[in-house]
Order: sequence, then structure tokens, then C-alpha cells
Amino acid sequence: MELVFLGTGAGVPSKERNVSAVALTLLQELGSIWLFDCGEATQHRILDTSIKPRKIDKIFITHLHGDHIYGLPGLLSSRSFQAGDQLLTLYGPRGIKEFITTSLKVSGTHLSYPLEIVEITEGKILDGDKFSVYAKQLDHGITCFGYRIEEKDKPGELLVQKLRELNIPPGPIYREIKQNDRTVTDDGTVLYQKDFIGPNKKGRIVSILGDTRMQAENVSFVKGSDVLVHEATFMHDKLKMAKDYYHSTNTQAALLAADSDVNQLILTHISSRYQQDDDNRILAEASEIFPATFLAKDYLEFKIDHQN
Repeated sequence: MELVFLGTGAGVPSKERNVSAVALTLLQELGSIWLFDCGEATQHRILDTSIKPRKIDKIFITHLHGDHIYGLPGLLSSRSFQAGDQLLTLYGPRGIKEFITTSLKVSGTHLSYPLEIVEITEGKILDGDKFSVYAKQLDHGITCFGYRIEEKDKPGELLVQKLRELNIPPGPIYREIKQNDRTVTDDGTVLYQKDFIGPNKKGRIVSILGDTRMQAENVSFVKGSDVLVHEATFMHDKLKMAKDYYHSTNTQAALLAADSDVNQLILTHISSRYQQDDDNRILAEASEIFPATFLAKDYLEFKIDHQN
């Protein structure tokens, strides 16, 4: 599981930062890639990565501001020419279906794959075998969602040494023990799975918030995340501006991380008023509050490991 940042700017692109898009690569877990937001020129950024558009089978849109959706029609169209023939499911707020269907219709675009568009509300929006996804409405002036992606716990490791101590040699029976609650050996010994499997491996949690003012309700939504991706449009001295424009500062994002028992915070959606020379200050202000803070840049690849 890895995050690949394709656009980390806010509102308009700059030379250093394109507008919003981040990919969650789940190639080992699901053989697929999920995309969160798709600002203008997202597919151009993808060209400079190892991401294959045909592997993108889910897209989650936080809200309908242009810097988060204007890259969608182009990406959806191009996927038809890049061996994309599998179902793609697009999730987003009310209005996303009209935007996509109108864009494709007036441009005469015909997709070579099935496209499902799901207009969401708060709550669980996806429940798969390995992952669940939850949505929460944020405070951004228009309908805007944050997403919480929860990996389901995995069974623990087989306690091989314990089996060997009972003189049970490796073989098909090991697989049977791991797959069944109760296994009977050839000599009639009954083995219970719970006695030979270690504790479950806890699933990872990633929370990705769209544009938002800081609100106390976000604490419970992102609680315990391994990684929290949060907008930081402004620095601390622009608190009033952040509130007026329905955004957050770097320090507000850090306070949320500190209050929510998350492991790591990644700041993104940085205003174009800030240049590369400001990066250290943006990061330093947030890190003083929450040390495990990272500042995203376009093309940043961030691996999400299992926590001990």
C-alpha cells in the first residue's frame, strides 16, 4: 500500500505543484489503484510515474471545485486507449454524474469499458472483502467529503514451531489448520485453529480529507489512522483567511492529527502564494505541534507499512 501524490497545490497549478490528485496503490492487496480527486492535468502527472491508468478501477472525488475534477474527462477518455476494459467505479457528491455524462456526451466520447457513477452521502460507501471505505461531509461551503479507508484485519501467522513440537510435520495439514476452525489428523487428534494461529495482523487505515475548515467532528472520523492526508492551504498567520475561504492551516491540520491519535500526517493542497522557499517553514510550524508530519510534493511516494 502506497500513496503517490500527483498534485499537491490549491486552486491553480504552479510550476512546482499541480492541482489535487493522489493515488492509493493497492497492487499487492487488490491488483488495482484508487484515485482520490483528479484535477486538471492529472493524467500528465501519471505519465511520469509507474501508474498504469488501466489499473485505476475506483475514483473518489471529494467535491466539485474545478481543481479537483477538471482532469476527469480526459483521464476517463484516455483509459479507453490504454487497455482499460474493466469496470471503473466513480464515487462523489451529488452532481458528479451530471458533470461526467455531460462532458462525455458533448465531446462525443465513447468509453470502451463500463463506468459506474455513485453519488454518495455520509457513511459506509464501500464494503469489500479486504477494504471498507467511509465518507464524512466536511465544512467547505459546498458539499465536500473526507474518506476513511480501512483495511480489514488479516489472519495471524501459523505457529509452525508449536505444530512441530506436537510432531506434526509440514504438509497439506498446515493449510487445513489455517483454513478451518477444527482439523482432525490421521490418528484422530483434534486440532483447533485458535491454538495454532497468532494474533490477527491489524489492517491499515488511511484518511484523506478534502478541502475543509477545521471542525471538532473530524477527530472521531480520522481517529487511529496510520496516515492522515490533510489540506494545509495556508500557514498559521492566515487563520482568518483560512476560515473565510473554508480551508485549514498547517497548524490546524497538525492539531487534528495530535488530537486524533494518528501515526503520520501528510500536508497537501498548498496555496500557490507559497514558493519552495516556504516549504521548510510550512513543515516546521506543523511539526512543532505534531512531529510525525510530512509535506507532500508532486510525485512523492509514501509507503504505508503495518504498525507493530
